[in-house]
Amino acid sequence: MTSKLKTVAGRLRAVWMLLLVGVVLSVTSPVFLTPTNLLNVALATSVAALLAAGQTYVIILAEIDLSVGSALGFSAVVTALTLGTYGLVPALAAGLATGAAIGLINGLLVTRTRMPSFIATLATMSVFAGLTLHITSGNPIPVTDYDFQGIGQARFAGVPVPVWIMLVAFGVFGFVLARTRFGRYVYATGDNVEAARLSGIRVHRVKILAFVISGVLASLAGFIITARLSTAQPTAGAGLELDAIAAVIIGGTSLAGGRGTLLGTLVGALVLGVIDNGMNLLDVSPFLQDVVKGLVILLAVFLDRNVDVLRRLLPRRAAETPARTPELAQHI
Repeated sequence: MTSKLKTVAGRLRAVWMLLLVGVVLSVTSPVFLTPTNLLNVALATSVAALLAAGQTYVIILAEIDLSVGSALGFSAVVTALTLGTYGLVPALAAGLATGAAIGLINGLLVTRTRMPSFIATLATMSVFAGLTLHITSGNPIPVTDYDFQGIGQARFAGVPVPVWIMLVAFGVFGFVLARTRFGRYVYATGDNVEAARLSGIRVHRVKILAFVISGVLASLAGFIITARLSTAQPTAGAGLELDAIAAVIIGGTSLAGGRGTLLGTLVGALVLGVIDNGMNLLDVSPFLQDVVKGLVILLAVFLDRNVDVLRRLLPRRAAETPARTPELAQHI
């Protein structure tokens, strides 16, 4: 029973972190728990959370996608350019197709060329960031379509639309990961790719689809940030891949693969969002905010590594105890 409680506590460490930060901020700032501020936290978290959702699929496979920030910026520019000429629906389709295409390229590079995902996505990050700046000449593209702006600025039932998009996306892709055959294949491949291949799973297809999902969710995040700003910024996604990876790690997904949930990732993204919001409320220097987030990431990784060690050591000790008893009895 004790080992089970430790396992549950390890999986829910992001929840404990969120509760701890929330309690501290509710004491130090009377504004923190107001409905308006909490909605602002959810709204500010929505973009990084969507990137983190796609990143979760990739990291469960023991891979990584560094190109999500560039995919966001490039798909946002494609969407804005298409919107001005062809209208809303073709623009949304073009943006999603762009994100899917970037994910497909990443997946093919990783599976067909056997290139490490860190190197492959680092290269595509640079490629698509450069293409975005080349197409726009470094200038933002204004977006004046009222319906498109509603994606980032409208509210439904008093809640910002980006928050609804985030919740729906996590619900859909969380269901796919936890309740479908493809989701089981993702976990199996991330846990042991060779065993998954021998059991008949097309591991290359699974990895490609995971990268495509990451690209599609990056383009969806691009819709939100473009609609909120009413412009497609060429550098809109710069640095967001780090926030996405941090949210996944804090949420309990193992970098070694085979373990993780989208619910944990959502909580991890909220932890980062709450920390950012709290430090702004407390007038903490923006230069120190990155320091605090870095320390939180180190803590999450430390807990992840040490929980795994404890899980391996505790069963051994339990197994060794009965084996030593007869030997001691003989000596007595």
